[in-house]
Amino acid sequence: MLTEERYATILRILEEKKAVTVLDLTRALDASESTVRRDLTALHKSGRLYKVYGGATSIDNNYSSAEEDMKTKNDLFPEEKIAIARKAAELIKSKDFVYIDAGSTTLHLIDFLTENSATFVTNGMQHAAKLAAKGFRVFIIGGAVKAVTEAVIGTEALNNLKSYNFTKGFFGTNGISPKSGFSTPDADEGTIKSAALSRCKNAYILADQSKFNKISPITFANISSATIITGRLEDKKYRDYTTVIEGE
Repeated sequence: MLTEERYATILRILEEKKAVTVLDLTRALDASESTVRRDLTALHKSGRLYKVYGGATSIDNNYSSAEEDMKTKNDLFPEEKIAIARKAAELIKSKDFVYIDAGSTTLHLIDFLTENSATFVTNGMQHAAKLAAKGFRVFIIGGAVKAVTEAVIGTEALNNLKSYNFTKGFFGTNGISPKSGFSTPDADEGTIKSAALSRCKNAYILADQSKFNKISPITFANISSATIITGRLEDKKYRDYTTVIEGE
């Protein structure tokens, strides 16, 4: 397949899916990983797509109100999410009182926890079950359950959070941008994220590269209010706005 034919195929796939991994493209193009990465770099430089760690996203995909379910989220950029989760787990120390937000990357975080003296609070149904199964001391806030993300939300959840003061908090996000900060599609979930983050001495946003330069309808925190943990930071401008830890 000629170079321009590969470019056209990549852009067509992105138009349909909005995000794609290098592995997906090697299969679709019957090309090597190095060839695909060169193609993505060239298309990124020409402004026809946005290259991210492990793949690419559509250049016109910067605003989204969609909310995928947990299974779909888990299938997106799994290797980067695991690297991010491993790096985040290293930050939890003895006697920490930790909030873990519902989300696919924060769920991976639990796999790497080793600090048995820490206490955990979460609004994630899967997160609470996984923490308990591993023998950690865990509390789940009460409230209504949002089926799509399996997150506990609502007035009761908000009231529960008022009594907590966390040493550290780990959060998911749907979008990150300098202007709109950290954002999510759902107002109720955004309210819980905002309230929990404001009660953390140190807050961390766990975000794969598909979340950068994206905006969802509800901003739950300013970009300077939390440290970002990601895989490899492609867009260096974010270091001008907040601290970034790379987990690759």
